[in-house]
Amino acid sequence: MKEIVLDTETTGISVKEGHRIVEIGCIELENLIPTKNRFHCYLNPEREVSEKAFKVHGYTDEFLAKQKKFNEVGDIFLDFIKDKKLIIHNAEFDIGHLNNELSILGKNKISNEVVDTLILAREKFPGAQASLDALCKRFRIDNSRRKLHTALIDCELLAKVYINLIDQKEPTLNFQNQNENLENKLSDQITYFKKIIKPTSEELKKHNLYLKNFLKKNYY
Repeated sequence: MKEIVLDTETTGISVKEGHRIVEIGCIELENLIPTKNRFHCYLNPEREVSEKAFKVHGYTDEFLAKQKKFNEVGDIFLDFIKDKKLIIHNAEFDIGHLNNELSILGKNKISNEVVDTLILAREKFPGAQASLDALCKRFRIDNSRRKLHTALIDCELLAKVYINLIDQKEPTLNFQNQNENLENKLSDQITYFKKIIKPTSEELKKHNLYLKNFLKKNYY
């Protein structure tokens, strides 16, 4: 089964305010293993980057003005994701922006099956932080390269987070089960000698004498 881990960077948050995509990153997974197939591009959004967005990804207007426009890569992108499940963190944001770019070109909206890892994380860890950085910390994934938000690095991290979200079991605090497991391990390591050995008459005599002296000393 092939899936696509996808991330975008934009000039700002709201499509309604005319914000556009400046970067798309995709990594293909096959049976949860990253393949060598990737899609990545920077885009000329044909508008200025907002101050808040610049602080997030660091792409300047001068740099983006030299890049291709979405209409030059749109078909290549659609062909890359065709018939594949999309894995996205906060999918509503990315899908909204991608559909906006497609609508500008007069193309249909994305119809792929989408898995939103933000929703997965909130369902699995209710009340806990569910940002990509928080999930990397939870699953001990090294995100030191993530100085700024960049699509491909975020895809690489999200691929690892996604695999952990659907596979990894959280440590248990059920001490009873832990003790039972420990006892089972010990029982596997220890061989008990089950033959019944009867004491000799001399041993019984000494035992009775010990009991007599013990009772006399402690109770009389």
